[in-house]
Amino acid sequence: MKGEVLIIKEGLRDPLAAILQSYSKVAILTDENTHRLCYPLLSGLPAHHVIEVPAGEEHKHLQTCQVIWQRLTDLNFDRHSLLVMLGGGVLGDMGGFCAATFKRGIDFILMPTTLLSQVDASVGGKLGIDFNNFKNHIGVFCEPQVTIIYTPFFKTLPVRELRSGFAEVIKHCLISDRKMWDVIRQKSLEEQDWDTLVKHSVDFKKSVTTADPTEKGLRKILNFGHTMGHALESYFLSRGNRIFHGEAIAMGMIMESFVAREEGLMTNGELTEVKNYVLSIFPKEKSPYDEGEVIQLMLQDKKNKGGEILMALPEGIGKAKWDVKVGGALIKKAFQYYNDL
Repeated sequence: MKGEVLIIKEGLRDPLAAILQSYSKVAILTDENTHRLCYPLLSGLPAHHVIEVPAGEEHKHLQTCQVIWQRLTDLNFDRHSLLVMLGGGVLGDMGGFCAATFKRGIDFILMPTTLLSQVDASVGGKLGIDFNNFKNHIGVFCEPQVTIIYTPFFKTLPVRELRSGFAEVIKHCLISDRKMWDVIRQKSLEEQDWDTLVKHSVDFKKSVTTADPTEKGLRKILNFGHTMGHALESYFLSRGNRIFHGEAIAMGMIMESFVAREEGLMTNGELTEVKNYVLSIFPKEKSPYDEGEVIQLMLQDKKNKGGEILMALPEGIGKAKWDVKVGGALIKKAFQYYNDL
């Protein structure tokens, strides 16, 4: 079934090979890191091509898409071909976008290699690229044929990359599962049970995106931490001082939890609980930023309506609501709250 998620703990090659055999041509899209570290784990696959692009959010733009489209064209790919994305969220978003638009759409498979992409970007069919430093400004909704999750890929990750992905795990617990939040907050990053947490996040996100595939209502709760977080991520990226996605979302979750407290959606104790645990995993970001410019970036957020900034905010811990209107004065207070920590 299109959009199916397979979680495989061992024996990756055989199920993947069985899928690849039904296509006229196959290409595996990698970046320089996944080509070196993850591609060797796929040895013994049927005949295929490898396309390599530069790694990193700074390359998630139209120029890299043109390289991918040109390569598919040079290889004479037809609409019965398959593109496999072997990489993190950047490669999955961008490669999926290229597949969904090449010759009006060819099949693609996601093989997310990072914690972030396994628990977040790989589920829900959101594809796209950045445009003029606006995150995911150009894109489409399109489900992969299948998403294959293989947790042993985590062994290839630096600690900072693993920590970045954990921000989305924290988010999922805060907006959906008080009991799981109480489990993870008793443990350090190194002590987490990744197999359990990946399945928990995938099952939760799949249930939300199945109920609301094009983000008209419920799916908006997944944006908690992202209104302010995405804007901060874009701000630092535009100044050549990139921070990781999860680091920006961690900042956003603290700031937006403050907004929730001010809006009467969280108690002071709940805000303190969130703040203390997030800071124990993600040290406070010390690089300065221009609040006015970050707010301007927030005004471009895809969730906004009629020029008003709309946020998804937690209701206590374990629930959330969406489309909460938040004014500039409260946003500035949230910045100040974080800066004073």
